Amino acid sequence: MVRDGEHLILVTVCPEGNYEEGEIQFWEATGSPLIPLSDFSDPIIMKKYGVKCDPETLDIVNTAAMQKHIMVILKIYWGDAREKICEAIDKIPLSCLVIGNRGMGKLKRAILGSVSNYVVNNGSCPVTVVKQVEHEH
Repeated sequence: MVRDGEHLILVTVCPEGNYEEGEIQFWEATGSPLIPLSDFSDPIIMKKYGVKCDPETLDIVNTAAMQKHIMVILKIYWGDAREKICEAIDKIPLSCLVIGNRGMGKLKRAILGSVSNYVVNNGSCPVTVVKQVEHEH
């Protein structure tokens, strides 16, 4: 979906917690600063954000950055994922969003609410939902 020379902004939302130390308390309202790929590839730097990056995701975005000559940036929010993702769309701003669907059952989705469904209905940019693929054993 991303073309040569474009920006790919990864948005992650961590649950609210009792972050008593450092910058996280300051960033809870606005989200983290934009974090370049070189920084969020470094586990020591990411420790201060309270986030551990997935090695498979890092491999994918590092490869995309090299092959497509794109700038990859991470933005971290803390709080309710539905609200914070919609906030990211407007504040960053994002021209489009690709979001995963965890594939919760109908009962769980009715009780907890679907983040992707909320963002599709309330986000102010085009949203593509990618469903989780069930692997056959």
